[in-house]
Amino acid sequence: MNLLKFSKSILITIALMSIASPAFAHHAMGGRMPSNFIEGFLTGIAHPIIGLDHFAFIIAIGLLAAMKTQGIWIPIAFVLSAMLGTELHVANINVPGVELFVSGSILLFGLLLMKDRLNTAIVIGLAAVAGVFHGYAYGEAIFGAEMTPLLAYLAGFTTIQLAVSLAAYWIGKAIVIRRSTVNQFRSAGLVIFGIGLAFFVSQVVNLLFPLQSA
Repeated sequence: MNLLKFSKSILITIALMSIASPAFAHHAMGGRMPSNFIEGFLTGIAHPIIGLDHFAFIIAIGLLAAMKTQGIWIPIAFVLSAMLGTELHVANINVPGVELFVSGSILLFGLLLMKDRLNTAIVIGLAAVAGVFHGYAYGEAIFGAEMTPLLAYLAGFTTIQLAVSLAAYWIGKAIVIRRSTVNQFRSAGLVIFGIGLAFFVSQVVNLLFPLQSA
């Protein structure tokens, strides 16, 4: 990676850190609860896209999958476990430290994109664990909804996550075929790591110095 690319990545990271928010519940309807199938599905489609933290992770797992033998199971494991995480939230089962684990997972997968020494099975396991926490965070937007919009929400965010991660996977595979993996994946990994760092720092600061309610 040359100095220019590195400098651009650092600038992107600084910019992201300046806008990072401690809020991890991303609502496509301005916080209003979906009340029917269409609203539930559209909210599910939007949630992983409007949340920069989740979107960065989905891209990361797709690109990382392209670097691995049988890597296609990495995004599949993540998506399936994200459904489980949402169900845990809807069932009112407490999972502590969700925000820190979500941002930590972005940090980790950014690092793996830069220099990965783990075998595919371990990465699949890590993606599955991360999926539980990301899915739990998704559940905040649908907690308390009726069954129809809830199921539609699950279908929506599962569909969009598969679509985005598989798109990143095929783009990554094209990069692999052209034999330019090192610089391309390291650059993407550095940017994704920066996004994770921004959200992680934001969460730590929020825990240490919580905002006082008026």
